[in-house]
Amino acid sequence: MLVIRLSHTVVHDDLSVLLVILCKLSLPLSSQARPVDKIILGIDPGTLLMGFGILHTSGQHVRMLQAGHLRMKASDSHLLRLSQIFQKTLELIHKYKPDELAIEAPFFALNVQSLLKLGRAQGAAIAAALSQEIPVYEYLPKKVKQSVTGNGNASKQQVAAMLHTLLQTTVSDLSTDATDALGVAYCHFRRFQHILQPSRFNPKPTKARSSKSRTSDAWIQFLQSNPGRQL
Repeated sequence: MLVIRLSHTVVHDDLSVLLVILCKLSLPLSSQARPVDKIILGIDPGTLLMGFGILHTSGQHVRMLQAGHLRMKASDSHLLRLSQIFQKTLELIHKYKPDELAIEAPFFALNVQSLLKLGRAQGAAIAAALSQEIPVYEYLPKKVKQSVTGNGNASKQQVAAMLHTLLQTTVSDLSTDATDALGVAYCHFRRFQHILQPSRFNPKPTKARSSKSRTSDAWIQFLQSNPGRQL
């Protein structure tokens, strides 16, 4: 919470006086008046293809800075490919200077070995971000699809089509790995939009009734039900 305190200040107009009074009362400045600019790096990890997408956000506005994928050779060793993932992620970090990394979490693989390799690929990208002290956030594929399209079972093509509309840019020339990475970044953007936006439903607190009031109501109800008992 940012609070500005002024002391021993000479002012000459009503606006300055009001400002000093507010600061003396330690009232925080409204965060809603200052949209926060943020760059989000989205990563769709893979052992042969790693998708990436970079979004720039300002308040409720978002636009794509870049998107693409890293293609690795199947003939290369698994450790070499992990090194390439690490280096490519570092390259993107140094070039675009993201504030946060959003990455898709491994969810499904044909076998245990494939899932293990996919987890290592994700770990290489995460390690690169952590080495630069960048916060990392994980999202399941179903959560990403739900956030982008409103349907957790949407196809990759549906995700790409919706991103075309949401980001108002052409994504048809991008691979599905790149659009998946953009989807992860957009999912992260939407998550924090929901956190920052105040709820539209703010019911007024119900005033607690005193025990005396409850007793009076009980007597009234009793007398209405038993008029012959009233004196």
